[in-house]
Amino acid sequence: MRLKHHLALAAVALCPVTAAFSQKYEGVIDKTVAQIGNSAILLSEVEGEAYYMQYYGGYESVQNIRCEVLENMMITKLFYTQAQLDSLTVNPDMVEAMLNQRMAQVLSEAGGEAEVEKQAGKPLHKLREEWRQLFMEQNLAGEMQRTVAGKAGEATPKEVERFYRRTSKDSLPVIPTQYRYSQIVLYPDVERASLEVRERLLEFRQRVMEGEKFSLLATLYSEDVQSAMRGGELGMTSKSIFWPAFSDAAMTLKPGQVSPIVETPDGFHLIQLIDRKGDMFNARHILLRPRYTEQDRDSAFVRLDSIRNAVLADSITFEQAARKFSEDPSTRTNGGLVADLQSGAPYVAVDMLKPAEYAVLRNMKEGEISAPMVSTDNEGRTGNTVYKILKLEKVVPSHVPTYNDDFNVLQNMATNQKAQDAVEAFIREKIATTYIVIDPIFQKCVFKRDGWLK
Repeated sequence: MRLKHHLALAAVALCPVTAAFSQKYEGVIDKTVAQIGNSAILLSEVEGEAYYMQYYGGYESVQNIRCEVLENMMITKLFYTQAQLDSLTVNPDMVEAMLNQRMAQVLSEAGGEAEVEKQAGKPLHKLREEWRQLFMEQNLAGEMQRTVAGKAGEATPKEVERFYRRTSKDSLPVIPTQYRYSQIVLYPDVERASLEVRERLLEFRQRVMEGEKFSLLATLYSEDVQSAMRGGELGMTSKSIFWPAFSDAAMTLKPGQVSPIVETPDGFHLIQLIDRKGDMFNARHILLRPRYTEQDRDSAFVRLDSIRNAVLADSITFEQAARKFSEDPSTRTNGGLVADLQSGAPYVAVDMLKPAEYAVLRNMKEGEISAPMVSTDNEGRTGNTVYKILKLEKVVPSHVPTYNDDFNVLQNMATNQKAQDAVEAFIREKIATTYIVIDPIFQKCVFKRDGWLK
């Protein structure tokens, strides 16, 4: 079940959570602890973010991160103030997406609206408005930071060369082994296998209608291992966490009612609603995925062997065969060439390869074509079964980047460094020219940047 070249923002998200909403220093009433130009930062905001970082970021000591949180918030205020002066506009869709994600996370952790309101000491609609304002500030600050970074521009060849000369080779990242390879992919008889799964789930549904416990069937047969151990129960969770088709089906049910068969990229489901509260629900489900037979595999392997033999006999090139026979839409039009999923580059790093494909490629020579193999596509969490042959075009062993062979890698690094330098220069300038007052309780902080304490 799916739990549904940029520069990272210098400031962390301003997101108070659950029990941390009203946390304060002992004996101190909530107050302004930093004034950055016309913008104020409250003690409760610092406390909330500190507890958030501890809970979700794995920090062991909240006390050690309060100064870091405050500095990050002050940096955000500097960018936010400049964004207002430059008349930058908020991306409302992004703000709402961030807000909805935060709401779903907090509601799921707390177990519902009532618990969130109890811990926060304020109604949920009030929290939403506070968070919306915080995310608007963060969005504008991010836009301003990207503007500053963008003005630095791309590193020129001379700048790249200077960057390479001045950078210690020990500090350059090792580029992992990369593979350039092509594939011809065949899918099994999906329609037949899907029909079998549907028939089995219809049988389960009928058994529930006749009195069998849904939870027992989920425990025995569901392929979602984690929920199967709990009788298929998922827990009270925001609907936005799941695939839309799953959430839509669950939200239309009444408690105890069982859904028709629901298809998602993870497979096929039966859903039984336990409870629903607003945009949250608790349900059980049974997940089954299509299964394929040896006949499916053997049939695909015979076809792939035939294609492979034709390529080896020079009757057709691998590229032509991929365009003609491959059933994978993402690589067929490129003559079977596999691209990195993240960058789109024609070389795939070893740690991005599927285990089954790495096991084959690592023993191949350049220009060699593999025997037929079983693998998966990139759909859902685990992928769907496919059959394929691979052609290894080239292997680039792991190495430290060099100017002649890895200019693009070094140019990206040099460009990122220019952007970071521009952002840091902006921060230093604004610290020096902005009215900043920090409360005495934070006067002993050792900030990463000088000039905050004036």
